Amino acid sequence: MLQARLWGFLPAVRKQRALPGFGLTMGLSISYLSLIVLIPLSAVVLKTTSMGWSAFWETISAARVLASLKLTFGMAALAALINGVFGLILAWVLVRYRFPGRRIVDALIDLPFALPTSVAGISLAAIYAPTGWIGSWAEPYVGQIAFTPWGVLIALVFIGLPFVVRTVQPVLEELEQEQEEVSACLGADRFQTVTKVILPAILPACLTGVALAFARAVGEYGSVIFIAGNVPMVSEITPLLIVIKLEQFDYAGASALAVLMMVLSFIILLAINRLQWYLQSRHSGQASAKAAKVAAPLSLEGAR
Repeated sequence: MLQARLWGFLPAVRKQRALPGFGLTMGLSISYLSLIVLIPLSAVVLKTTSMGWSAFWETISAARVLASLKLTFGMAALAALINGVFGLILAWVLVRYRFPGRRIVDALIDLPFALPTSVAGISLAAIYAPTGWIGSWAEPYVGQIAFTPWGVLIALVFIGLPFVVRTVQPVLEELEQEQEEVSACLGADRFQTVTKVILPAILPACLTGVALAFARAVGEYGSVIFIAGNVPMVSEITPLLIVIKLEQFDYAGASALAVLMMVLSFIILLAINRLQWYLQSRHSGQASAKAAKVAAPLSLEGAR
């Protein structure tokens, strides 16, 4: 027995873990993932295969579908970018400054999470309508906002903002202010400190928030239909087309649109995740190189 342990066949000391072994936890994880994600998505794909390739292509290449895809993904990407900029600013203000009403502002950020999407859509439509508080004031200058594609953008920005703020906020809290002070002592101005010190550290988290906001915006339905106007070829989103096909008992057509959106969303999210991984690994490598450069003179001095 001792010889077998020395040869590595049996572990000398069994590590104690809070959770059960790898096999049990992995089996439970795969079973849960299959029941919640894989099996429903597989059912949608199988339903689509029943219509044939020609019917599938005819469904997804229709002019109304292409217009809805362009609006859905275009506005989702634009809303995610807007939330990426202003969500980062808002997270910075909440982390680095103390001001009256800070806790109230911090709580209001989570309001889109708790608020029903239909309530959000009705509220936004009432405010940005031509007779609303903001819509009546803005219409002479920028035109009508509600019941146009700009209304879709407003709704998607509203529901996506918390994802960026809550993703970036913990990273900013862990970012030490001493790094900014050292950068200033070395002669860097504020722009150089932001671009060379702060942004490389928080950019992966910001990309994660943007990806989450984009994913939520692509599938958003309840808050958009009330403010979009739902005009075909103008302000009609793809999730609404899927619901329309379901109401017409065209289950294969609805499944075809669902599969198309699933594939496009997966490709975009995969590209964002790859970019996030690249930036994070690059930042970690640069930080290790800088630490090695700082430690080298200290080690030589200690050797002397």
